Amino acid sequence: METKIVLMDEQSINEKILADAGDIIRSGGLVAFPTETVYGLGGDALNEKSSERIYRAKGRPSDNPLIVHICRREDMKAIVKEVPETAWKLAEVFWPGPLTMILHKSEKIPYTTTGGLDTVAVRMPRHKVALAFIEAAGGYIAAPSANTSGKPSPTLAKYVEEDMSGRIEMLIDGGEVGIGLESTIVDLTEEIPMILRPGYITKAMLEEVLGEVKVDRTILSDTTDKAPKAPGMKYRHYAPKGNLTIIAGTQEDVVKEINRRAERMREGGEKVGIIGTDATISLYIGDSIKSAGKREDEESIARALYRILREFDDEGVTAIYSEAFDDTAKSGGIGQAIMNRLLKAAGHHIEHIW
Repeated sequence: METKIVLMDEQSINEKILADAGDIIRSGGLVAFPTETVYGLGGDALNEKSSERIYRAKGRPSDNPLIVHICRREDMKAIVKEVPETAWKLAEVFWPGPLTMILHKSEKIPYTTTGGLDTVAVRMPRHKVALAFIEAAGGYIAAPSANTSGKPSPTLAKYVEEDMSGRIEMLIDGGEVGIGLESTIVDLTEEIPMILRPGYITKAMLEEVLGEVKVDRTILSDTTDKAPKAPGMKYRHYAPKGNLTIIAGTQEDVVKEINRRAERMREGGEKVGIIGTDATISLYIGDSIKSAGKREDEESIARALYRILREFDDEGVTAIYSEAFDDTAKSGGIGQAIMNRLLKAAGHHIEHIW
């Protein structure tokens, strides 16, 4: 299969391309497309064969639920058994945007799309190309990130092409995405809403709308015996080819420890990559040293993280060391989301230097 690659950004919506993309979806095909978070791999959410194709293209476990993307708030009524008031409140404030809600599914959604669960994950993205594509394709697009399962999610179309060329019919190249981390996922089927995956929409922001919101205990943990109710809960995700270790502690101690380990690994023939910040990259010794941005600018770190991990893959880096980032979200920021992705990329291999 030849994958057709087309260019379309938010300033140049092409109706002919969208019509072609919609035809692909309706015929059971797959289209990768940009969102404000990462690139998505889209198929018809109402067609179980399309969802099966998504799992095959990604090499994704079939019990890992897919997110259903819609282009109008009211469209969730058709795929949800009953829309609770909490969902309407969140949709009013955060949709379109990087928020996914877990709700009880209607019979319209096949179990293949939900990973066998009676719940469905729903989101309305904040990207003009994504919204126009979803509408052109019939309004209900199942879409995980457009990468081989387990690898860092793509924030640039070239990485979608690298993973998906020959597996899907079309790739819509919309340039670099804006946020760089997947959407926040909140479970509204619980008595108290619960965050299953942290993201740009923080706990503090959700609590302004809903009151009390809990956080799933496995977000920064490496173990869970639960069935994965949302994408990314159970399996290793976002991982580069090289082995990644996170080093936590004071800046001085972290720099010394990373340099000590990097020197030893290089002597052993490894190619070493290091993730630091603008304040520390000049202090490191390695083969590829990259800044994720300014530590106080968490949004810049979020945008850079997956791109850096992919660049290490391009460069053949075999051992990676990264500074840790704030996981407390004390200021209502997205540090917890950054550390959630970084820990999963490292297989939860973090070492504290005291």
